[in-house]
Amino acid sequence: MLVTAPDMATMLSGAAVGFVLALVGGGGSILAVPLLVYGVGVASPHVAIGTSAVAVAISAFANMIAHWKAGNVRWPCALVFAVAGVGGTFIGSHFAKQLDGGKLLVLFGMLMIGIGALMLKRRAGGGDPSVRLTPATASRLLPMLAGMGVAVGLLAGFFGIGGGFLIVPGLMLATGMPLIYAIGTSLVAVVAFGASTAASYAMSGLIDWRLASLFIAGGLLGGLTGMAMGRIIGPQGKVLQSVFSIVVIAAGGYVCVRGALPYL
Repeated sequence: MLVTAPDMATMLSGAAVGFVLALVGGGGSILAVPLLVYGVGVASPHVAIGTSAVAVAISAFANMIAHWKAGNVRWPCALVFAVAGVGGTFIGSHFAKQLDGGKLLVLFGMLMIGIGALMLKRRAGGGDPSVRLTPATASRLLPMLAGMGVAVGLLAGFFGIGGGFLIVPGLMLATGMPLIYAIGTSLVAVVAFGASTAASYAMSGLIDWRLASLFIAGGLLGGLTGMAMGRIIGPQGKVLQSVFSIVVIAAGGYVCVRGALPYL
């Protein structure tokens, strides 16, 4: 099978996202849509969102298994958050598909700027490691988990992102669990949100499955490279995360400008 220039661009874009995810521990998937639109040349922002959602779901599933084995997933909390959020993703993706592609890109760029700013803030690692969703704590935890789940699900569905950068602080706020458990638990919701968003776009014929497979293959290679680089860099990872946050903000500004040009 002939490998074309767009195929190579897709694999390289996937590798870049996988590399960033493995190296700085999150946020890389926010680059998937801009890379598919401006790097690969996907004409429709809606197809780029649907295609990236497939890659996000599969990548998150692989990471979720590793955290599950390490005992970092609080399943009752994860399931409530994910189930509540899946409804939000279908609502969000429904409205996104009705919006003009250029306007959607402008909003996506604004979200990138907000996410980059959020990532610049150092997240605390404290919390209560014994927190559990039980009959005794349900009256306190259920409303918070369900409410946060719906809100994050709406954004994840609208923009076709996993939303881990929002889910993690949401889980910490709702339950008080430590960062490491919030990261592991968040991946259950990322898988659910990505899969449901992808299903919504697939039903509308807005996924390029060939590009999705190439993007995922590149992501796996990039992830392996990122993990190896992370072991070498070690403590400098926090500096890299700050640099990456600035890159996300700059890329968000670029996406906003490019998306707004047709209306100027």
